[in-house]
Amino acid sequence: MSESVQLEVDGGIGTIRLDRPPMNALSTAVQEGLRAAATEAGQRADVRAVILYGGPKVFAAGADIKEMVDMTYSEMVHRAAALSSAFDAVARIPKPVVAAVTGYALGGGCELALTADFRVCGDNARLGQPEILLGIIPGAGGTQRLPRLIGPSRAKDLIYTGRFVEAEEALRIGMVDQVVAPDDVYDAARAMVARYTGGPALALRAAKAAVDGGLDGDLATGLRLESHLFAALFATEDRAIGMRSFVEHGPGQAGFVGR
Repeated sequence: MSESVQLEVDGGIGTIRLDRPPMNALSTAVQEGLRAAATEAGQRADVRAVILYGGPKVFAAGADIKEMVDMTYSEMVHRAAALSSAFDAVARIPKPVVAAVTGYALGGGCELALTADFRVCGDNARLGQPEILLGIIPGAGGTQRLPRLIGPSRAKDLIYTGRFVEAEEALRIGMVDQVVAPDDVYDAARAMVARYTGGPALALRAAKAAVDGGLDGDLATGLRLESHLFAALFATEDRAIGMRSFVEHGPGQAGFVGR
């Protein structure tokens, strides 16, 4: 990790916190910090769910354009892959992840929010992919994750125009899942993922892998993936605990151990 990205763990929830004032610009160091934090969060047994958080004022206002303005094509060829893979590391955290968005989530900041399973935002949030206004396109997953989330036509509108989306529109089009007062964003995000901290960790991991992996291929491929993951869970302690508890006490009473 870097000084600008920290992983804080409390009550089974790991918060990946951006701290690069004033706007949490996503420099190369921040990108690599995100990769390291995501890897650690995925590996730690005491982290059962994850929050992506930029602080009470701003989530992330985009890439550090000052780093890019003089870059050549040959330089960006190498950096672009690293940028994409850093964000992909966050998307591949094998646990429930929610982005807690206050203020701006633009460009790379919006793309970072898109890596999460869920998004909670303040009613002051503004999201968007304004890269077209710089003569480029999103380069950290925006052209791929956004259309999968809100559909290709809406995604093309946002990407082609570069316009900002305010919180209520973002909720209406499915770009975010919940809108709250700015001061309540982090607490709402914790409440959203707290329900998973005592859940069957390996089953949650398999569910995320099945949904995300299925979106990458056709239905038949997705169904095969689901079958393999479903069968594999019969090797876990939590499967035995859950089924035994259901038979003896009914649904929703199991005390899972995360193994």
